[in-house]
Amino acid sequence: MQVQGWPVARKGMVVGLLGGSFDPAHGGHVHITREAMKRFGLDRVWWLVSPGNPLKAKGPRPMAERIARARAVMDHPRVVVTDLEARMGTRYTAQTLRALRRRYPGVRFVWLMGADNLVQFHRWDDWRWIMKNVPVGVLARPGSGVTGRLGRAARAFRGGRVAPEVLGRAEPPAWAFADLPMVDVSSSDIRARGEWG
Repeated sequence: MQVQGWPVARKGMVVGLLGGSFDPAHGGHVHITREAMKRFGLDRVWWLVSPGNPLKAKGPRPMAERIARARAVMDHPRVVVTDLEARMGTRYTAQTLRALRRRYPGVRFVWLMGADNLVQFHRWDDWRWIMKNVPVGVLARPGSGVTGRLGRAARAFRGGRVAPEVLGRAEPPAWAFADLPMVDVSSSDIRARGEWG
């Protein structure tokens, strides 16, 4: 549920945050969202459709197109597709998380990402702050499971690894890795086939 573009969340609710350019959103995003809700004990998931990825040289398709596609693909009563980063004027994940924690005191946020992102998570702005302040749910992606778990961030916070089912209520630093059935589809593959933009 949303009020004037801002999702509604109650105190004590556990909300998973799945960020990305969603250029375009696809069945793989839907799959990991549904699995994250089940495995990490999430009440809701908010898709944070980003204005752009600071780690990518080329910008994505226009925000309105990406949001419309995401809403068409992800039809679930507990999932909200948002433009919160554009609305708040944040560019980096740590900035977004700080702003959301101020706006939604008492809501428990869990950052969600694929194992491919865990591999290079140490390149993210203020990544240590993220790990120390927000539980992180890592979802297996084709070819990235083992390398993600051996990456710099995983090694630095190995003592914070918890079972997936307790992640939503765990105090950070806490992260969990969920092995799940793979859906081998990516936005870059869809763009390469000329099916989007």
